[in-house]
Amino acid sequence: MAKRIDVKDLNLFYGKFHAVDGVSLAVPPRNVTAFIGPSGCGKSTVLRSLNRMHEVIPGARAEGKVLLDGEDIYASTVDPVSVRRTIGMVFQRPNPFPTMSIKDNVVAGLRLAGERDKKKLEEVAERALRGANLWAEVKDRLNRPGGGLSGGQQQRLCIARAIAVRPDVLLMDEPCSALDPISTLAIEDLIQELKKDFTIVIVTHNMQQAARVSDQTAFFNLAGVGQPGRLVELDDTEKIFSNPTQKATEDYISGRFG
Repeated sequence: MAKRIDVKDLNLFYGKFHAVDGVSLAVPPRNVTAFIGPSGCGKSTVLRSLNRMHEVIPGARAEGKVLLDGEDIYASTVDPVSVRRTIGMVFQRPNPFPTMSIKDNVVAGLRLAGERDKKKLEEVAERALRGANLWAEVKDRLNRPGGGLSGGQQQRLCIARAIAVRPDVLLMDEPCSALDPISTLAIEDLIQELKKDFTIVIVTHNMQQAARVSDQTAFFNLAGVGQPGRLVELDDTEKIFSNPTQKATEDYISGRFG
C-alpha cells in the first residue's frame, strides 16, 4: 500500500505532560482516514501534529517521525510554514475572516505568499469555490463579507480557502460539530468529492459520520486516568465497524463507553 503519510513512534507532549504515546500509522493517498475515540484521548493532538500545528502551543513538542512522501516534516531543515501550506487544515468552528470579502477569504493564503496577479486570483477563487461546492451560492456576492454566510457556507468557505493553495493533504478537526444536519451532509458529500484530489484525515465524534465518509478508521483511547492516549486499532472502516480486532474498539463503537 502506498503511503502518503507515514507516522512512526510519535510521542506528543504539552510541557511535562505526555499526551500521546507511541503512535504509528499510515495514511494512503486519495483516501479518507477517520480518527475516532473518547474525548481527551489525543486524536486531535495527533491530527495537529501532522502539519506541525501542535507545536504552536507553548511548551508543546513532538518526538518521533511524521513522513510526507518519505520526507520527515519535523526534520531541522524543514520550514513549518511550508509544511502547513502542503498540509492544510479546516478547524472545528468555521473561522473565515468576517469583514473580508468572500473572494478575498478564499485567496488570502495566496496573497500572503505574494501572489498579486488579479486575473489569477480570480481564477483560483472560482476554482476553489467550485471545489468546495459553494460557487453557485455565492458567485453573485463575491465582494460581500464572508461573515455574512450561514454556518455551513462559512465552513465550506474555509475549505475553499484551504484548497486554494493546492495542498497535498487536508486535515479536518471535527468540521461538522458546529453545523446543522443539512450542512453536515453537504460537508460529507464534499469530502467524498475532495478525496479524488486530496488525501484527507478527519477527526470526528460521530460514529455514523466516520462510517459514511472514511475508507479507514483509527481508534484512539486513553491508557488510564492521567495516562497518554494511544492508537488502539487501525483498519478498513468496514472492518472496524463490523468486526474490530480489539475489544476496546468494539465497546466504544457499540456505545459501552465514551
